[in-house]
Amino acid sequence: MENVKHDFLGRTLAVINDLSIQEQLFLYEKTKQLKKKWLEKQDLSEFMINKNVGIYIVFIEPSTRTKESFINAAKFHKKAKVTIFDSNHSSFNKKESYLDTFNMLTGYSDYSIFVIRSKLEGTCRYLEQSVSKFALRNGLPIPSFINAGDGKHEHPTQELLDEFTFLEQNNFDNSFIHIALVGDLLHGRTVHSKVNGLKIFKNVKVDLIAPQEISMPSHYISQMKENGFEVRIFESIDSYLKYGDVANIWYFTRLQLERMGEDILEKEHILRKAVTFQKSYLEKIPDNIKFYHPLPRHKLYPTIPTFLDDLPLNGWERQAINGYWTRIILLSMFGGALKADFDTSKSVKEIKEDFVVKAPIVDGTHGVQKEGKRGIKPIENGTVIDHIAKGKTEEEIYHMIMKIRKILKLYDVDSADGIFKSKDGVFKGYISLPDRYLTKKEIKKLSAISPNVTVNIIKNARVTEKYRITLPPRVYGFEELRCKNENCISHPNNGEGIKGSFIKNKEGKLVCEFCETPHTFEEIWNV
Repeated sequence: MENVKHDFLGRTLAVINDLSIQEQLFLYEKTKQLKKKWLEKQDLSEFMINKNVGIYIVFIEPSTRTKESFINAAKFHKKAKVTIFDSNHSSFNKKESYLDTFNMLTGYSDYSIFVIRSKLEGTCRYLEQSVSKFALRNGLPIPSFINAGDGKHEHPTQELLDEFTFLEQNNFDNSFIHIALVGDLLHGRTVHSKVNGLKIFKNVKVDLIAPQEISMPSHYISQMKENGFEVRIFESIDSYLKYGDVANIWYFTRLQLERMGEDILEKEHILRKAVTFQKSYLEKIPDNIKFYHPLPRHKLYPTIPTFLDDLPLNGWERQAINGYWTRIILLSMFGGALKADFDTSKSVKEIKEDFVVKAPIVDGTHGVQKEGKRGIKPIENGTVIDHIAKGKTEEEIYHMIMKIRKILKLYDVDSADGIFKSKDGVFKGYISLPDRYLTKKEIKKLSAISPNVTVNIIKNARVTEKYRITLPPRVYGFEELRCKNENCISHPNNGEGIKGSFIKNKEGKLVCEFCETPHTFEEIWNV
């Protein structure tokens, strides 16, 4: 069979979904074996990378726990060359290009693994795409990139150690999990990774516990439901305990004040109280419960107070230690030490969808001249864009007409436009372009600017071609595209010169390919 592979060389972990469920379960099984052999003082060489691999620990954002965990996991692989970048003195903080730096580092070893923490979301996805092209141009092996946390986006290696810990608690039975996510669910990248990470369990019940101001973003809740999870929402631990049917796994996160606006910070005390465990709650929880936390806790206001440390519900200490073991195995996989007995080649989904469809021409005479279109004369030759922003207000339609003109650069064309009311009383807009034919590329671009319009090609005063266009499955390659998330690696403010790229989800939103922020089609254009 073609393109079958059993190693993980050249793979990237930018989000937890980059590893299939089968691959994640493989990692957890190998971690289980490693821990057992270590406890029994057996030989561990089968897990060690045994060739010239450069492991670069690049923490552009400060970190202690995750960074030290990765440094020690990398040093387990004695033959690997480990290089550590200090966030305070690294060239990454001197306005130097990310791409140039990682391209350069890729040539220093037979094979490279980059472990990266960055405030810029989508950094690993961008580097995976761009540095791979550099490697192919220069005959170098494609490197691996591991996301050790990017802004408020994801933290997939934390997710790996969390899921392994949950499996340990369940005696490695992945048939069902009932979990409560408690705390700052708006900014907490560790809980965002659980939206897809929990899919390793066949049945999932999730209780979201957070005040509305720091609640889980709606697109993540939608994704959970799409994944088949049962989702319940509560505003505080107190209201959750009164409801009953309490989860046996609780996952707490700290309030990330550094990412909050002034309006939320004014309610800090109320928010903390809602998600902090109190002594009075102890008698209301079941005996078999375990608490987890990605750590570190806030030293003054921990959501899991220190009086809980000596109680049997303390699961966070074993959870933290598991980070060392799971990261050893992840590096073993990406460094070529471990191979699977199944196909590990990354499948690329080919997005196919007809979004520019030829429509039948009922009466081609005089193009689109119809009753109610005052002020527009039939054109002999050219293009008419019809049904613009149908059903919107006149002001919204006008803005859309101007937007189409600006992005398609139609302002220097002798043309007409306007707004009219159809027979059913709905407003819609049009643009008439005498002697100007839109190219196929322009029509495709128009589908992302203003979907659900009709494009009429007029020749000799007759409509010879009619196209109905809808939102395309992917929008990319245009200079005017921009992700609205200012912390995205692709945002112009971050100076990497990356063109925006968006993929349509099942809800019809356009999701940034780098940071996964959802947009409406109106929001992706920088005009």
